Amino acid sequence: MHITLADLGHRFADAPFLFRHLDLTLTHDMTYALTGPSGSGKSTLLSLLAGWLRPTEGRVVRDCAARTAWVLQNPHGVARRTALDHVALPFLARGTPHRRASTQARDLLAEFGLLDVVDSPFAVLSGGEAQRLMLARALAYAPDLLLVDEPTAQLDPSTAAVVNQTLNGLGGREILVVIATHDPATRAACTTTIDLSRSTESDSGFSS
Repeated sequence: MHITLADLGHRFADAPFLFRHLDLTLTHDMTYALTGPSGSGKSTLLSLLAGWLRPTEGRVVRDCAARTAWVLQNPHGVARRTALDHVALPFLARGTPHRRASTQARDLLAEFGLLDVVDSPFAVLSGGEAQRLMLARALAYAPDLLLVDEPTAQLDPSTAAVVNQTLNGLGGREILVVIATHDPATRAACTTTIDLSRSTESDSGFSS
């Protein structure tokens, strides 16, 4: 699957444009770091990619992007539910039998280095564990498009390094991944950068 941005630009009401003339094709075999200063429109572009916002100008063409998962900057979970519960739920929602859903959830938690907290309630998880749990839960929904918003913004450097290592492993899953970030280490974990600070009339802001 792929998403094409055709001469895309957006602004709110009569405010200045956040970005203009974005012409990009995003493909599922890449992980994209979406960068730029605060106020450059990173979260707005995520909303446009998800189809939750109509662009001011241009088009977003989503080819075979049926399911979108979004991991927010601040992890949100059910305090008393275990890590296993959080990841098993998407499998159950897709009709997977309970025993198989638990097995698949456990396998996914192991992949994200969370086996030690499988039976721990969300309320006791560290920031890094909670963020990795949200990534695992997002993948359990089997999305075509995974959007991640500032995954390391609230984490200390050592915890952020673990999360960035996890993000680096998201490639090769037949998922289109876009990560909005200010963190140079997160950017380095991605394969391609979309820099909104360069989204001028003569520069698409796209770089490898």
